[in-house]
Amino acid sequence: MQIDIVTIFPDFFRGPLDYGIIRRAREAGLATIAVHDLRAFAHDRHRTVDDRPFGGGEGMVLKPEPIFECVDSLHVACRGARQSVVLLSAQGTRFDQGEAERLAAMDRLVLICGRYEGVDERVSQYLADRELSIGDYVLSGGEIGAAVIVDCVIRLIPGAVGNQASTQQESFTAGAQAGDGDGPVSTCVSGGLLDYPHYTRPAAFRGMTVPDVLSSGNHDEIRRWRRRSALQKTARNRPDLLQDAVLTDEDKNLLEQIKREEVG
Repeated sequence: MQIDIVTIFPDFFRGPLDYGIIRRAREAGLATIAVHDLRAFAHDRHRTVDDRPFGGGEGMVLKPEPIFECVDSLHVACRGARQSVVLLSAQGTRFDQGEAERLAAMDRLVLICGRYEGVDERVSQYLADRELSIGDYVLSGGEIGAAVIVDCVIRLIPGAVGNQASTQQESFTAGAQAGDGDGPVSTCVSGGLLDYPHYTRPAAFRGMTVPDVLSSGNHDEIRRWRRRSALQKTARNRPDLLQDAVLTDEDKNLLEQIKREEVG
């Protein structure tokens, strides 16, 4: 995968791209990431990339010319390539795991980091095919959002994570519970629920103990505990996810039990 990041602060990415899974993916040749200084495509003496908004108002707006010229220089329109040009903006669609999976299927990804009061609308209208926001809050610019998207996307590339199956067992992943008939039932979170709690050794720490069921060896009971715990955490922390979750009759009964227990 080729990822290009367009920004007025290229030095910002020296840290986030040089650690963990992103670094390993780059070293293994699974992903190539290039950071492009937008000011290199401004041709006036002061390398100006912003200007006052038409119609008046506060702040400055990123100009369209340097952004279009930068993206043009990348030769993005490669025939047959699966590609996406993304504008990071507070006005964008909220980025989620489903969007990360769609972007991970691309051959090339261009991330344009918004800044100041905003970006000339012609960039969103005629250049970018996606406008994304990483959350319902306002950041100083799109650099942090771009780093978040890169991390989410890179880890979904086959081979980037040592145990790739683990990426299908996480919060917000639209997997499904399934058994192979011979071994334990898969414990992946289905329908976009939050992940179940995880524990490791020691079994007892400062009086806090790991639930007995996890060391019981009873795979069916472990599955039930994990599913119930995922439902309980989702109901507590992100009840909005339950509206679109794929719930079995067993799930619905468990949710009713959880509600009764909390009321009691």
